[in-house]
Amino acid sequence: MRSVQSSIALVMMGFFVACGGATPAPAEPDPAEAEAAAPVEKAGGEAAAEAGEKDGKEGDAAAEASRQIPTTCEQQDNMCLPPVAFVKRLCSGFYPDVALTLFAKGTPFTRGYLTRDTEAWNASGGSSSNDKLLFDEEVLILSRRKADTGGMVVSGAGGGYDVLRWDGTCASLMTEEVRQHVPPKPKFAPIPWKSLDQKTRDAFQADEKVGPLIAERRRECKGATMGAVSAKCEKVDKQMSAALIEYVRSGGTLPTP
Repeated sequence: MRSVQSSIALVMMGFFVACGGATPAPAEPDPAEAEAAAPVEKAGGEAAAEAGEKDGKEGDAAAEASRQIPTTCEQQDNMCLPPVAFVKRLCSGFYPDVALTLFAKGTPFTRGYLTRDTEAWNASGGSSSNDKLLFDEEVLILSRRKADTGGMVVSGAGGGYDVLRWDGTCASLMTEEVRQHVPPKPKFAPIPWKSLDQKTRDAFQADEKVGPLIAERRRECKGATMGAVSAKCEKVDKQMSAALIEYVRSGGTLPTP
């Protein structure tokens, strides 16, 4: 009898030890908590839309910057140059009113002067003048073009410049064709009067010195400036162009293009 009781006691002790040492099964996670803890990944379409929106905003900002007429410059090779985006837009078109603003008294941009007569061509693909650039003609330096030598050192390959003329056209010059030394009597490309905005022409006509020359030119040339014109027309046309340039160079007020 005692042996039977001892056996029962041992069985009971083993049962309780086994129950006390068992590891409880892990609890099932709460679906709501699991969803909240999981990182949120954006759908491909949503991410692409946000990337496109960002690129669109950057593109709009660049386009707006290209339209703004700069008042400050970027220093490059000891020259004060307009922003690249603005220059690209300027030389892809024809903006004579903008040219007058850039050449105005007090603007910081570097001027250059021709060392020889040279043909006018525009490497940017925009408008170019039929008139040659003349020795001592004043231009505004827009950008420096490096020579493309494929990494090789080539003697005489000095690159060149893209420049703006007073008539609003861009021209591409070799390095040796332009200098920064101011000549005694700089020359200027003639301002295209008929291509100017009406507000700009009104400002010129309101000046007491320029206005009479504009009126005289109208009488003598009768609207024509090319082809068969009188010697008097040619003379007064040059006088008017010189007066327009002097007005701008001396700080005369013009409307913002």
